[in-house]
Amino acid sequence: MTLHPVSISLSSYGADLVRERGQAAFIDLLADAGVSTIELREELGLPDDKTALALAIKARGLNCVYSSPLELWAADGTLQASALAAAQAHAHACGAQYLKVSLGFFPANQDLATLHRLLGDHPVRLLVENDQTPQGGQIERLAQFFSAARVAGVAVGMTFDIGNWQWQAQSLFDALARLGQYVEYVHCKGVQLNAAGKLVATPPTLRDLHLWEQVLQRVAPGVLRAIEFPLQDDDLALVTRTQVAALARLGQPHQSPLHEVSAHV
Repeated sequence: MTLHPVSISLSSYGADLVRERGQAAFIDLLADAGVSTIELREELGLPDDKTALALAIKARGLNCVYSSPLELWAADGTLQASALAAAQAHAHACGAQYLKVSLGFFPANQDLATLHRLLGDHPVRLLVENDQTPQGGQIERLAQFFSAARVAGVAVGMTFDIGNWQWQAQSLFDALARLGQYVEYVHCKGVQLNAAGKLVATPPTLRDLHLWEQVLQRVAPGVLRAIEFPLQDDDLALVTRTQVAALARLGQPHQSPLHEVSAHV
């Protein structure tokens, strides 16, 4: 059995705990659990000395994704070029291989020349994620962007968040059909309604794991997949190891198509 690379978004440990301990405090936990990649979260606070953070991550043999809450296009349809350049600089300082952002208000027929220039041969590759918003979480707008980017030769890939499609009532399998060719990173989370009737991220059920298996068999073989669901337990090391091992096994080659669980999730 092939074990595939797993990332952990540090938001999985809860914002309060991560802010209290600092993101660097989780490096050993992730490395000991067999994780290949740490996903740093800009919104959870980062140390002033990002070079030291980068060295600590590298010392444990981890790769790095830098997640920024940046929306590429502002509400008025303008590219947030200066904010993107700042995020690129922070990601590079942290030793990240990838910078993950959201699409924002991408206008149709947008000239991508400025984005092309900003990315150029920058060492940190840009990934655009489907988020939970109307502007950044709908299939059609994302498909327009990635298609235009490919035509324009813009160096950008996709973070495919399995659970986020539910916030905009989008079909997961329609999203895979339209966007699967661009996927370079997969975020995994279960989604349920809480007592207040709001969608929230949850650890996976068996149904979720079966669904994720189908997703991972429909994108690039061995694609990096991330835990982005609550990792909360008295024994964080144990729960982390257990969930990492389960996720690493998903996406094995198969000879015949699996039955889809539910096309609209």
